[in-house]
Amino acid sequence: MNESDSRSDRPAIGITMGDPAGIGPEVIIKSLSDRSVGQKVRPIVIGDIGLLKKTSRAFGVRSKFVEFATSKTPENGAIEVVDLKKFLEELEIGKVSKLAGDAAGECIEKAVAMWKEGAIDAICTAPINKESLALAGFDFPGHTEFLGALTGTERFAMSFFAEKLRVVLLSTHLPLRDAIRKVKKVEVAELLRFTDQHLSKLLKRKVKIAVAGLNPHASENGMFGTEEREEIEPAVKECEAEGIDVSGPYSPDTVFLRCHQGEFDAVIAHYHDQATIPVKAIAFGAAVNVTLGLPFIRTSVDHGTAFDIAGKGIADASSMKAAILLAGELAAANAAHK
Repeated sequence: MNESDSRSDRPAIGITMGDPAGIGPEVIIKSLSDRSVGQKVRPIVIGDIGLLKKTSRAFGVRSKFVEFATSKTPENGAIEVVDLKKFLEELEIGKVSKLAGDAAGECIEKAVAMWKEGAIDAICTAPINKESLALAGFDFPGHTEFLGALTGTERFAMSFFAEKLRVVLLSTHLPLRDAIRKVKKVEVAELLRFTDQHLSKLLKRKVKIAVAGLNPHASENGMFGTEEREEIEPAVKECEAEGIDVSGPYSPDTVFLRCHQGEFDAVIAHYHDQATIPVKAIAFGAAVNVTLGLPFIRTSVDHGTAFDIAGKGIADASSMKAAILLAGELAAANAAHK
């Protein structure tokens, strides 16, 4: 079997271009310039071939782009593109615009349509700008809600994979005082059941879950708060009685390291920064955002559009590359267990 033939047996990953005014096109091109990526997955970029070519030339990356065709695999080293022909000649890099938002939204819609058609095995998304997306008429606070609407998915959760550390969030983009109010027994127990179901399905094995405390030292038996005793501990005990492998709450200043060292498969974090600080401290630039609950595998970068450095050729592609490879790894595992 030659390389071209063997590539067709590898997971097909639809990679959305993200906001074209941001660093998405750059980090995609840099990631795919590493031939080892193409040896593990079949990357298919969904975006604008003209902009991708222009970006490649601007940053001195020698890449060949070809139109995606389901009936054949591309020649060695060529990057397959589903060209949406958005005519982005007037695009202003690093700026919010309706033009950019329209292109980003259409990439997302096309990726989901391709998954429904069976043309791709998983979706990996480059970052979007929510303001540009709204200007184009896509009324969603983020990628996850957009993907949920396109698939009729009402329950989903944000998680981050950073080497052996996996973190699932109880709340995401909320003011801290609102996030604290959300730490209730019903909410925590529901997320534990959800995580046990969907993370076990994703990893193809029963998972061991730890729950972080909310307060310093997990409140030290009520000395520094009551949420652990009144809300978190009852939720943990209830789910443990149902057969879920869960324990805690543990002091939040050590539990993430314990997970990274292999003691647990995942940690439940109660608010955004409680999750992202350890993730980025351990694997900044290489962590991957994974959405749990969608009917397909979806990974993404752990950063935004970075308008301040867009077009300068200095963006770090580590997270994009890691997201593409993780999508392939999870898709391959999923296929093996069908």
